[in-house]
Amino acid sequence: MNILRAVYELIYPPKCPFCGRVLEKWETDGLCSLCGETLPHTSPEEARAVEGCDACLSPLWYRDGVVEAVHRYKFRGARGHAAALGGLMAECLSERWQELVDFITWTPLSAKRRKERGYDQAELLARRVGELTGIPVLPALEKTRQTGVQSHIEDEAERRANVAGVYRVLPDVDVKGKRLVLVDDIVTSGATLAECAACLRGAGAGSVAALTLARAR
Repeated sequence: MNILRAVYELIYPPKCPFCGRVLEKWETDGLCSLCGETLPHTSPEEARAVEGCDACLSPLWYRDGVVEAVHRYKFRGARGHAAALGGLMAECLSERWQELVDFITWTPLSAKRRKERGYDQAELLARRVGELTGIPVLPALEKTRQTGVQSHIEDEAERRANVAGVYRVLPDVDVKGKRLVLVDDIVTSGATLAECAACLRGAGAGSVAALTLARAR
């Protein structure tokens, strides 16, 4: 397995998700040393309020190289970047959320969008965060119908309307009294997170903390 991995990395060397530079062997966290020092980090004091969420945590601002990294990850098949991006999120969660967590879940894509993309970007991030923190990761929600692309909608009221009523808690998942972390890639208006949090709260979740890679606006 190690030989196969070495051959794979020789053909497809790991690259920094933010600048695209091939990583040196000693850059083991998935980021190049320059980006690691210059990324637009948020601070704990710059908290973002999202309806239905006890907190909304994001390690980065959605600007500069972060925008390109997210585009590579979501739209250009760079699913391997979930390791480095999820690592930043796991560090943020460990540093800024001291409450107990029963399990991590995510805001799901529709079945059609997932089939088109080949993966659910929020799920991969959630699973990476769980891997690094030791917190269980479970699917809890499903998107019941296809909607317009949220990132193409500027008006916040239209964003809320676009996702209203499109999520539901999976019938075989019990969230009553559970303390959850809800993962997504970007928080802009907070409409998607708020809608998912409302579903989880409506099913009896005890607490919901949102965790995203980056925060827009």
